[in-house]
Amino acid sequence: MLKRERQEYIVHQVNLHNKVLSNTLSSEINVSEDTIRRDLQELNEKGKLIKVHGGALSHSFNSSSYPSKKIYAPANKRVIAEKAATLVRDGMFVLTGGGTTIIELARALPPGLNATFISGSIPAIVEYMQHPNIEVIVIGDKLSRNSKITQGADALTRIRSLKPDLCFLGINAIDVHHGITDNDWDVVQLKQTMIESSQKVVCLTISEKINTMQPVKICDISKIDMLITELPNDHPMLQPYVAAGITVI
Repeated sequence: MLKRERQEYIVHQVNLHNKVLSNTLSSEINVSEDTIRRDLQELNEKGKLIKVHGGALSHSFNSSSYPSKKIYAPANKRVIAEKAATLVRDGMFVLTGGGTTIIELARALPPGLNATFISGSIPAIVEYMQHPNIEVIVIGDKLSRNSKITQGADALTRIRSLKPDLCFLGINAIDVHHGITDNDWDVVQLKQTMIESSQKVVCLTISEKINTMQPVKICDISKIDMLITELPNDHPMLQPYVAAGITVI
């Protein structure tokens, strides 16, 4: 793979998954981690990504305002958000994670919705507050500067005390055989606890993340109830998930 092709692949993976690890890229591209580090440094200097210890981050979470021009696949995420918003009813208690698709969901909620939203995502919380009839419960004590979501022991304890009607999760990768996976251990712990505590779990993802895998497993697909993508629910890519008993929207 030429250097230009390698760096295009890296940028695409960062945009798609919001965060990449150097050792994972090294394995996928079959080059040394030193080569990956040099690529990340160059791409950081060009403004294509944010180089951090052990990998890189997307600019999606580095904007002080939302929406950002650097959000990946915004039109697809709006379609997903509009589908997800139809599931929320007055009086519901809804637990949500972080990520740009969740922020789009917050923006897509009906203006008159009367419900309670529980979240540790700072950008999502700001959006929920724009709705006059939505009550907002903030969880967590430790804020991740990278993802702008609260993490830590307090967040996990608070989530375990809840039993929300719905849980909306933006996910990094999903595969019928390997389940839902991620590349951030703190995020994995948070999502595992959210899944265990919720009565119904709804995963939101653009179709590019379907049939992909990240290093750390969150759960088997049997743990989720619904999957929402921008694709029509009869799309061939989605049929293995339908066959596995998941409601696809």
